[in-house]
Amino acid sequence: MTKRKNHLPEFMARVALAAIREELTLAELSKKYGVHSGQISTWKRAALDNMTSAFKRRGGDGVPEMNTAEIGKLHSKIGQLVVERDFLADASRQLLGTRGKKW
Repeated sequence: MTKRKNHLPEFMARVALAAIREELTLAELSKKYGVHSGQISTWKRAALDNMTSAFKRRGGDGVPEMNTAEIGKLHSKIGQLVVERDFLADASRQLLGTRGKKW
């Protein structure tokens, strides 16, 4: 009985890339690289499935997660700023009359 071959990741990537290019058939690739055609198909599928991970930003999806406490704090700050803006707009209308800008 023969021992299983452990292929290097570089070799598997090279074979999968050749299969993705489809310049040769699976049978020709199998003969050229000495690997079963089913294994080549598996490597090709794995390469295509994991291709998106090469383009992801490190540390997650690229979108920072905000916790609910921080979101609540920001909402209260927005509310405070809206109240201040409305108060100052009313005060400026009272002081300046019709010359003041209306929001």
